[in-house]
Amino acid sequence: MASRTELTRKMLFTAAQVLAEHPDGVPTRDLWPLVRDRLPGLEDEWKTGGVESNTPELALGYKSGGLVKSGWVIKSQGRRRLTSLGRIALQEHSDAPSFIGAAHTGYQYWDQHRAGFETARRLLEAVPEGGWVAASDLAAETGLDPVRLVCWLQGELPEGWHRTLDSDGGLPDAAHPDEVSRGQWLRLLEAEGLHVVLGRVPPVRQIPREDLRQLLIDDPDVSGTSERVRRAWLVRGLGIYGGELLHGWLAEGYCSLPASKLRELPPGSSQETVRAAVEEDYAHGSFNEKLKKTNEFYAFLSRMREGDLVLCNDGGKIYVGRIQGEPAFRASVENRANLQRPVTWLNAGTPLDFDELPDEMSAKLATQHDVLDLTEFIDDLEKLVGPEPTPHREFRLPDVTPKLAADLFVDEDWLQECVDLLRDRPQLILYGPPGTGKTYISQHLAEHLAGGRPQNVKLVQFHPSYSYEDFFEGFRPVQTPDGRGVVFKPLPGPLLRLVDAARERPEEPFVLIIDEINRGNIAKIFGELYFLLEYRKKAIDLLYSSADETGTPFTLPENLVVIGTMNTADRSIALVDAAMRRRFAFVELHPEEKPTSDVLHRWLAHKGLPDEAARLLAELNSRIEDRDFKIGPSYLMRPAIYDDPTGFERVWRTQILPLLEEHHYGDGVDVTERYGLEALRRAIS
Repeated sequence: MASRTELTRKMLFTAAQVLAEHPDGVPTRDLWPLVRDRLPGLEDEWKTGGVESNTPELALGYKSGGLVKSGWVIKSQGRRRLTSLGRIALQEHSDAPSFIGAAHTGYQYWDQHRAGFETARRLLEAVPEGGWVAASDLAAETGLDPVRLVCWLQGELPEGWHRTLDSDGGLPDAAHPDEVSRGQWLRLLEAEGLHVVLGRVPPVRQIPREDLRQLLIDDPDVSGTSERVRRAWLVRGLGIYGGELLHGWLAEGYCSLPASKLRELPPGSSQETVRAAVEEDYAHGSFNEKLKKTNEFYAFLSRMREGDLVLCNDGGKIYVGRIQGEPAFRASVENRANLQRPVTWLNAGTPLDFDELPDEMSAKLATQHDVLDLTEFIDDLEKLVGPEPTPHREFRLPDVTPKLAADLFVDEDWLQECVDLLRDRPQLILYGPPGTGKTYISQHLAEHLAGGRPQNVKLVQFHPSYSYEDFFEGFRPVQTPDGRGVVFKPLPGPLLRLVDAARERPEEPFVLIIDEINRGNIAKIFGELYFLLEYRKKAIDLLYSSADETGTPFTLPENLVVIGTMNTADRSIALVDAAMRRRFAFVELHPEEKPTSDVLHRWLAHKGLPDEAARLLAELNSRIEDRDFKIGPSYLMRPAIYDDPTGFERVWRTQILPLLEEHHYGDGVDVTERYGLEALRRAIS
């Protein structure tokens, strides 16, 4: 009786033989029946060998990985097909043990070098259409055997697999393509603009090995991990100007690229955006020149970050600095330095000697790149220039406490989520119907975030006539010192005063509460400040202050937090424009959803009062059809109305029913009959 291992080998070998008879492949669902017909009695033998749930059909599916990793079988679009390498393997291995043994060797190599194959996959995904790489260069860059790499590509077919060729531009000998696969392969290359002559593509389209690694973007912050690794960069950018330009870098504190033809692109531009701009702006350059500029501009605009090290050299003198801000386009003499980044140079007066650098770094500096990733040497550079000075302690919004959640009668997890949203983006809006505690929660949360410092919290309320001058800054009449006249001077509003205080104490959070934020003309009130809500590190010119002699650009400090409240009964959130939605996180407080739905129950229990008020409110809201006009619990959370025998009925009659009468004005609804206490009490009894 054969073991299951032997039966599996026999199935896989038979499957390869079946596929050899079908050049166009076999649908995956049809392969097992064809194999089963050739191996009568296999199913009966299989049943005696172990777990019933493991069928031979399943085994055929998941045990075929070795055939794919060896490049013998392709699984694609619901079909399986034998490759040229698979046909050769069948000829060389005429029995199942030999055939499966060779496939298992290929699988073991892949399993032991998974990281290298994954890097190869990512590099090929980054190779642009119209370019190609040598299999030997790709193998050397990933630490793989070139033959094993080419074979793996034939089975896996990752994106861009066909751009891996031999060093002479021909199809790899290790792939052993037959005439059909050769024709398909060449057509893929032709479709991407690689004109094939005598079976070879143009050598000018080859991406050299020294450029290959630059295609691979491996920034942790891009891939979603919590903290970005600090990087190091060579920025040469000197061109024909040599040390003359470098002296300006050191004296004025920046580094630059000529970018003489590049249009202005925003910081953080995607690689595709940069590539499209280079294709048009440098249209007369060669393929490799445009590829090189794309990688360099993309690195300078988007991959470099504040705090990264930057290195440049003037002959044998090596200068190291630290990037201090985002890139900007500047006018420069003879277009020498149009694209700049601010840099604090750490050794401007005492440059390192070229011989002090590690040999591998020295060799890498010899490559002809204006921008080069040197992160692998960052530890060496840090040791050479000394540690980074200890920065000022940055502010951090504190976590919520169980006591704060208990005082507000809300869940701690919900309250903590509000803090987490503010850490991600320091603008938050609490929205919902009247009486849901938006302002109350905002004030207590702001006081907690500010560390109990009332001077760090400011509350303003927007209304239709509120303006930029009221909110931020405007010219106002001021009496002259002699008391005989009046002059107009720009005076600060509540936001500007809070900004000034936040700048003086950057380690402390400051909170601005904007009550009823949707009642004002937000675009008019914020003016040019709207831009800064999204880009805190950017600077702008102000409407009034920039008119003075200093002309100092204005920024919003990062330790300033904005919490707004929005009454949806006054204006629906659907009317809020997209720009505001992008700049604020929105958190709803609704009477029928947590945490608001539980607030009145908890408050009554805390006060030792009966639960009738909470049940009446729930019944009331169940009768209000418009979601935005449901009533919040705050109306019923004042101890005085329970101390007075008539207090509860009075609040219901004078505060809640008038809201509903206004809502139903003109539609014929008897508000008292539908929402009065007597009707509701009958319902809940």
